[in-house]
Amino acid sequence: MNRPDKIPGKNGSSNDAFLADVYVSTQQVAEALGVSVTTVKRWVDQGILPAQRTAGGHRKLPLSELLRLVRRGDLPQPNLEILLGVAIPSTSDDLQQLAQQVRQAAFQHDHTLLRALIRGAYTQGIPMADLADCIIVPMMRAVGHGWETGTLDVMQEHRITQEVAAVLYELRELLRSGVDRHRPRAVGGAPEHDHYLLPTLLAQLTLLDCGWQAINLGPHTPPSAFQAAVEEFRPRLVWLSVTHLVHPENFLAEFNPLARQWQKQGIIIVVGGQALTPERRNQLVYTSYGDGFRQLAALAHSVVPPPAPPRRGRPPLERS
Repeated sequence: MNRPDKIPGKNGSSNDAFLADVYVSTQQVAEALGVSVTTVKRWVDQGILPAQRTAGGHRKLPLSELLRLVRRGDLPQPNLEILLGVAIPSTSDDLQQLAQQVRQAAFQHDHTLLRALIRGAYTQGIPMADLADCIIVPMMRAVGHGWETGTLDVMQEHRITQEVAAVLYELRELLRSGVDRHRPRAVGGAPEHDHYLLPTLLAQLTLLDCGWQAINLGPHTPPSAFQAAVEEFRPRLVWLSVTHLVHPENFLAEFNPLARQWQKQGIIIVVGGQALTPERRNQLVYTSYGDGFRQLAALAHSVVPPPAPPRRGRPPLERS
């Protein structure tokens, strides 16, 4: 099985199927899509498929853009194993069944299977918001419950969290590489003393999947860092993921004045997280509250519709 080619970047980074500078040949694309090389070249020349030319004049196609078109149904159903160079397990449309498989892989510390299941689900078209709400969040709740009841110790809880985060960071590279630079920006993170990594990372991935440029400031972010990010990136949206609050009064006193300034600038402020009780939400300045990532995705799409399909439409299937 041939692995995708890589056009080296400035930093000489290693070949990985989820880095932004991974390219595949017209032959690989033809094999994956079940069409001829001539057809792939024609689609490139017609502007249906993106590509760059090497010094020798050969067409090289960015893997991230191909996967984005595949997931949106703009290309024939491909053999993703050819494009990615690794085996991709078939993903069931039953999210409950998939959630059970992912949970089992995580609890058994089978990182290879965990990576394949999550990556396979995404590349085969499951939206990031669905992966977050129906797969990742329930699994991490089960991990937390296991720690609380003593069936999992702290080491196991940390290990599972880091393994899940590693898979999500790989997806982030793919998602970030396919975002149009002209799409709107969003910045976000978790408040100071909130050290939960995954919720704000999932918010970033959800927005990236919606076509936004999303900058994640990460956990334990002080208000001053949020303000600095707003001044530097001038975002259309700010998200705040609040899983844990040590000093709610101090947080409200520092965040609310900034939020009022942002709203005057026309910035949408989206908040969520289990630490935002109804009482605290009543005291918090924000534009929209969501208890799930699908709500965040719906809001993002309502503000800025998804990118249009390729300008010449879906390529026609070849007849044998």
